[in-house]
Amino acid sequence: MKIKDIIVGKVEAPLITPFKTALRIVHSIHNIAVYVHTDDGQIGIGEAAPTAAITGETLGSISHAIEEYIKPAVIGMDIEELTAIMERIDSSIYQNTSAKAAVDMAVYDLLAKHYQTPLYKLLGGYRKELITDITISVNDSEEMVKDSIAAIQRGFQILKIKVGKDPAGDVERVVAIRDAVGHAITLRVDANQGWTPKQAVQIIGALEDAGTNVELVEQPVHCHDLVGMQFVTANTKTNILADESVFTAKDAYTIIEKRAADLINIKLMKSGGIYQAQKICHIAEANDIQCMIGCMLETKISVSAAAHFAASQKNITMVDLDGPSLCVKDPIAGGPKFENDRIRMTDAVGVGFSK
Repeated sequence: MKIKDIIVGKVEAPLITPFKTALRIVHSIHNIAVYVHTDDGQIGIGEAAPTAAITGETLGSISHAIEEYIKPAVIGMDIEELTAIMERIDSSIYQNTSAKAAVDMAVYDLLAKHYQTPLYKLLGGYRKELITDITISVNDSEEMVKDSIAAIQRGFQILKIKVGKDPAGDVERVVAIRDAVGHAITLRVDANQGWTPKQAVQIIGALEDAGTNVELVEQPVHCHDLVGMQFVTANTKTNILADESVFTAKDAYTIIEKRAADLINIKLMKSGGIYQAQKICHIAEANDIQCMIGCMLETKISVSAAAHFAASQKNITMVDLDGPSLCVKDPIAGGPKFENDRIRMTDAVGVGFSK
């Protein structure tokens, strides 16, 4: 089974409500779809999400990176030459991690199809079901409470609360949500780099004093401010999750070595795909650091690939794969079953797409 061609297309999906963080506001998903064709007629599918504020990529840059750099590097290679393919993808162009991730997951889809097995089983097959949180976009407290209650009514028991856009009001937002939903619901807080180190310590301390019982705080300060991350981690009781600070296995090692976070968030769009994500996960596991699997604004294509990866890894103990749940309509047939907060793996081969 050799790679014959790579076709780049688009996938679009409007969101139920605008997605608002400290970094951006998005109304509809507009991503790149990738189809890797083999000489025996098989097709592997992948997706890349342009997140300029985080990965620096756009729709145009992703398409160009795949068509002009990644594609020529892997055409003619046998799917079973996995390590060689992944080395070619990685060395074909600097960074461009989302473009690389799209081709990576399509190759893994093909490899699992070649062996006639679901991808999560090929990768390790640790579990068949995942429980995801759902994102509550940053707004005024009243609207965030309303969105939180609506999410619970849909069946979600874990809420990921976006803050960081207005630090002065962030404690009020989280306290209002906790008061409205009660303590049976798990709350995660994501500042998206929106606080200074001193603000982070003050805000997290206030949340602790208010009894909000937040499970974790994600990326409280700028991704490159590892000294600031160290300061926050050392001066708060709440677990700190590194997200934008970790793109590579080396980043993960540095975070762990410097004790700059308690947890690590892996995203395929940051790591460059499943192959590199496994390295991050294994380094974390070797150091007793648990991982979350997360996503950007992605459709069921790439979120399904991430779900297969998460289902294969014991050390991924937290799941933030709510992309399909944020969309008005699912444009993809097949794949894992997304049922409210449950993601159930199936016995379909590869990632499992039928159409």
